[in-house]
Amino acid sequence: MRITENFNANWVFRDGFEPTHVHSLQTGETVRLPHSAVELPYNYFDETDYQKPFTYQKRFDWRTEFEGREVSLVFDAAMADSVVYLNGKEIIAHKDGYTPFEARLTPHLVRGENLITVKIDGSENPEIPPFGGQIDYLCYAGIYRDVWLKVTSPVSIANVKIETPDALAEKKSVTARVFLANPENLAFSGTLAAKIRRKGGDDVAASSVTVDGNEAMFTFSDLAGIELWDIDNPALYALSLKLETEHGEDVLTQRFGFRTALFTPEGFLLNGRPLKLRGLNRHQAFPHTGYAMGRRAQEKDADILKHELACNIVRTSHYPQSKWFIERCDEIGLLVFEEIPGWQHIGGDAWQKESIENVRRMIERDWNHPSIIIWGVRINESQDNHAFYAETNRLARELDPTRQTGGVRFITNSELLEDVYTMNDFILGNEELPGNNRGRVVLRDRVETTGITRPIPYMITEYNGHMYPTKRFDQEQRQAEHVTRHLLILNAVAGDRDISGSTGWCMYDYNTHKDFGAGDRICYHGVLDMYRIPKLAAYAYASQGDPKDNVVLQPVTFWARGERNIGGVLPLIVLTNCDYVEVKFGEWPAKRIYPDRENYPHLPHPPVVLDLRSVTPEEFGTWGRVWREGTFTGYVDGKPVKTLTLPADPVPASLEVIADDTELRAGEKDAVRVVVRALDQCGNLLPYFEEPVMLSLEGQGRIIGPSEHTLKGGATGFWIEAGETKGKLELTVTSRRFDTQSITFTVN
Repeated sequence: MRITENFNANWVFRDGFEPTHVHSLQTGETVRLPHSAVELPYNYFDETDYQKPFTYQKRFDWRTEFEGREVSLVFDAAMADSVVYLNGKEIIAHKDGYTPFEARLTPHLVRGENLITVKIDGSENPEIPPFGGQIDYLCYAGIYRDVWLKVTSPVSIANVKIETPDALAEKKSVTARVFLANPENLAFSGTLAAKIRRKGGDDVAASSVTVDGNEAMFTFSDLAGIELWDIDNPALYALSLKLETEHGEDVLTQRFGFRTALFTPEGFLLNGRPLKLRGLNRHQAFPHTGYAMGRRAQEKDADILKHELACNIVRTSHYPQSKWFIERCDEIGLLVFEEIPGWQHIGGDAWQKESIENVRRMIERDWNHPSIIIWGVRINESQDNHAFYAETNRLARELDPTRQTGGVRFITNSELLEDVYTMNDFILGNEELPGNNRGRVVLRDRVETTGITRPIPYMITEYNGHMYPTKRFDQEQRQAEHVTRHLLILNAVAGDRDISGSTGWCMYDYNTHKDFGAGDRICYHGVLDMYRIPKLAAYAYASQGDPKDNVVLQPVTFWARGERNIGGVLPLIVLTNCDYVEVKFGEWPAKRIYPDRENYPHLPHPPVVLDLRSVTPEEFGTWGRVWREGTFTGYVDGKPVKTLTLPADPVPASLEVIADDTELRAGEKDAVRVVVRALDQCGNLLPYFEEPVMLSLEGQGRIIGPSEHTLKGGATGFWIEAGETKGKLELTVTSRRFDTQSITFTVN
């Protein structure tokens, strides 16, 4: 039977690479994968520190299980130019930092000790996408995803393409095209058995076929009692395959779902019903470790998008992301727009050839994921290139005719070779440019951006971002404008049936090259900061969710008379999914305010806006009068569901230290996020509290990043990483102004 083992432990890492030393183990640091070649500071660093070669080596012994079998290493990804050697012999080179590759070890294994050497070159090689121009994100060097030891019979199952061609029929069917691996070109015959199982293990169908070539096909018909995969009910099934030949047995299991996804000129349809897509773009980067974060962190990002931000779609900007992230999207019902690596620049022939191969590798890795609804086969924000993009679209359609293609551009009147015209529309904010006489335009008309008068499927794939970068600790008025811009676009998209939906730029802030961002190597474009702590704009998305899942009541204010220009807190946006809000200011009686459907008529949950339409200046007190406490109560179905009190005189009252989880796994480089917040006497964040906190950790683990943090905007975050052994970790957080806080983690 097949063996698939994690191969992440006990790698020896060192700077540089010497071709003459691939035959012997060199000295270096012992590391566990995923690994970042250089851990960078939070900001103000030199990104060229990792743009050079590095060496990873690992010894492993021959095992009796290798006898007469195929042995390989599967690299989920490594950045960026990789060469793998076994016992001094080069066996594979891979020029892409985002897709998996397999190093076949069989011909070069020796009985006894074997040595794997991997050269990783983080240089921005202009022949490898996305390099060759400027890039507004970092491509951190290292073997930053998992590596697996794979042992199979000489003839094995390489991959399977699963399709559900009539998912909306009462009786459904499944087709499965199975691809076999036979590197020695052995003569063989045998049987291939297949079972479809639902979650819980019940069999749905079974079949078998005779095989004597490198492909086989299954068709399962008249399947009854099948649940559709949907965003609210992400029902998953498993296809289990078993191959038996004279050369041995092999097994493979793949998950899939029954669903249809279609972009039309009248909007997007999931399982035949209209669904307005609402989401954000995601980079896969984390502070300090860059791309090198494991399963838990990848899954948590998907959970945040779905459950905390109420998104129903994410765009994997601008490259294929971790399988753990995509699998989590399958599990929780979060739709995915996945695209090939690139950012504006199109290179020469070799570059384009590699990019076309990226299309193949992306689709063949991910074609069974029900969460993925569209393939991005165009370099993000690039110029037109007919021959190149005709080929990327042709290949995508050949490999996977069940999904449409898209290609993200920001130029107007672009040639449409894809099935869906996907557009980055940054018009909002252009009213600030000299000579602009259009006024404030939220989104351009589809015909204006496309130049195409006939109806076509259309989606907005980016907006805001660099047009209005906002820090979590910026002043209140800037944050209110940041909120307003996101609300305006969400409302405009929701009200336009020509637009399938939108993904805003972007989920969270990210490190970038010196050519972009705020000068400190950070793009402050997110609705969350890099620690995934929400800015006020995050609640523009969260408030669009159902209050049964999460009641949102977030005033866009720091509640101080003198914070804003001129003074006061009006107009005051309250982001909420409540039916109405009662607001009480000081001794004045509570006033009921309803959502602002006048300005936001298309949002599922418009904000409540306090302005001179609903309150008087006297009720909130004019300049020179005593400032009062404010109380906000949200109501759903006539019942109070959440109350928030904003004190007139906030003072530091407590230090909140919360971990996403306190159970970790040993020997996996498992990491959990911790968020620290300075709170006032009513439990609200103190937005300008910026004192340091000291972190210490006892036990076999580490704090990722520094042990001293200065709170930014009253909060900070970090990750705790478990070590190799089971036991307890004790985190202590100390501060000059607050009582010491501690958290105990159990490492199993």
